[in-house]
Amino acid sequence: MSQNRENINKITEGVIWKQLLIFFFPLLLGTFFQQLYNTVDAIIVGQFVGKEALSAVGGTTGSLINVFVGFFVGISTGATVTISQYYGAKNKEEVNKAVHTAIAMSLAGGAIIMVLGLICAPAALRLMGTPEEIMPESITYIRIIFGGMIANLLYNVGAGILRAIGDSRRPLYILMVGVVMNIVLDSIFVIFFHWDVAGVGIATVISQIVCAALVCIRLMRTKDIYRLELKQVRFHKGMLKRIIKIGLPAGVQSLMYSSSNVIIQANMNSLGTNTVAAWAAYSKIDGLFWMAMSSFGISITTFVGQNYGAGYYDRVRKGVRICLRMTIAVAVGLSIVLYLGGSYVYGLFTTDPNVIEVGMEILHFMIPVFITYVCIEIFAGALRGLGNSFIPMLMTCLGVCALRVVWLLIVVPIWRNLTMVLVSYPLSWSVTSILFIFYYRYYTKRNLAVRN
Repeated sequence: MSQNRENINKITEGVIWKQLLIFFFPLLLGTFFQQLYNTVDAIIVGQFVGKEALSAVGGTTGSLINVFVGFFVGISTGATVTISQYYGAKNKEEVNKAVHTAIAMSLAGGAIIMVLGLICAPAALRLMGTPEEIMPESITYIRIIFGGMIANLLYNVGAGILRAIGDSRRPLYILMVGVVMNIVLDSIFVIFFHWDVAGVGIATVISQIVCAALVCIRLMRTKDIYRLELKQVRFHKGMLKRIIKIGLPAGVQSLMYSSSNVIIQANMNSLGTNTVAAWAAYSKIDGLFWMAMSSFGISITTFVGQNYGAGYYDRVRKGVRICLRMTIAVAVGLSIVLYLGGSYVYGLFTTDPNVIEVGMEILHFMIPVFITYVCIEIFAGALRGLGNSFIPMLMTCLGVCALRVVWLLIVVPIWRNLTMVLVSYPLSWSVTSILFIFYYRYYTKRNLAVRN
């Protein structure tokens, strides 16, 4: 491969912590702006329409959408890992195949999810026990969002390709354009046109279409080996099998995560509209934590993938240790900030005192236990970067998802209250973190030592 002509972060060179942070901060800001899509929707409908609209936009519908989108995005991590490894190894032909196969997957996957969502979503909302007073608005919003699913997945896959080669800045710039457009359109459609929930849904879809177009233009204009050419977009059988082999466990893991969250949402629904609205607002507040964790997870996956592909195994191990320490420090800092300042953020979403009261109960219970999740994100990301995604998926599904579901189905019905629902989080995180600590040490000692 010719020398990279673009100013891309050289993950296989330089001081590890600096390279991780150079890659991390654009990811964090990008995830922040991505989170702003739904957050802006929730703030505007919460302030200008009411708590029923807030529940419809930010509660049950979000959990259900994540079931579909999370599964596909999880599978697409197989493309990210594959591209990062081949890019680190400077294998032009395989990078080309992986890029075009990934884009083909996003188009096909988006069409399938769009059809399934439009057909199945209303029935699923009812099965989740969505309160009747928010059902019409929930159906309206979710159908609009599923209608734009191709653009959603196309952007996610395109951004994943850029991150796989070490470019986390351009996805950020594209998202910033999308979020600004979403804010403007939300304001126009809801405040001036009074389209309510439908307005924020349409604004989100239009913004996602623009983001998808911009990321594709970026991929088509590059001179590097990951260049996208529309006439070459198709499935390469061998590459598709490799991507699915690596990505399917992550997709299943995401599906299990989302499914367990659907069950949690169903339990929240049974506690009334105030709780549903409070949980919806809280999910935007704790989104700051998940943005940081997700960004560190993607950073370490790309870092490990490229260094593993280049044969720098000592750098892989050292990078994971450094990333874990940085993630713990950020988790503690964010927990303190959110615990002390969460009450002010609630005021952005609603002025209803009952909703705020329930929300503060959720916030004060959950934030102190965030630290129990850190090891899951970093070790799972590192193992995926090494091409090992099945065992991490299995541990997550059993430790987080299955344990959480067992708790919700057996314990919560006996003591049905908000606290007992929330306990499922730190319980499942703690157990799974312990599993990951032992497995990561075992796997790297056995495999990286042999390769050295």
